[in-house]
Amino acid sequence: MRKLFLALAFIALAPAAFAQNVVGRYEVRGTNLDGSRYGGRATVTGVSDTTCTIVWQTGDSTSRGICMRQGNVLAASYKLGDSIGLAIYRWRDDNGYWDGTWTITGQQGTGTERLVPLR
Repeated sequence: MRKLFLALAFIALAPAAFAQNVVGRYEVRGTNLDGSRYGGRATVTGVSDTTCTIVWQTGDSTSRGICMRQGNVLAASYKLGDSIGLAIYRWRDDNGYWDGTWTITGQQGTGTERLVPLR
């Protein structure tokens, strides 16, 4: 009975544990500031318990940045060319992905981005 309880507890906590650990590879699905769609891949590498680095590869562009997780929120700052950007994501337990919005210096508006874990 104890083993069954532990197994059920592990299964129940698995999504929350995954949300706490953002390290991994992701499929990127997003919309640009003008509403056009883009896709690609992202890789998150852990630096500490709450901080990470992130690299996006979308089309011919590579962006590199730093990120920080607090609970179910992930914030990332990145450099694209000469511009600096900011992305904020929220973990969606119901769908199993990071759902976010982003912006970049010198531009108006926000884009959207979803980071879907590659398993």
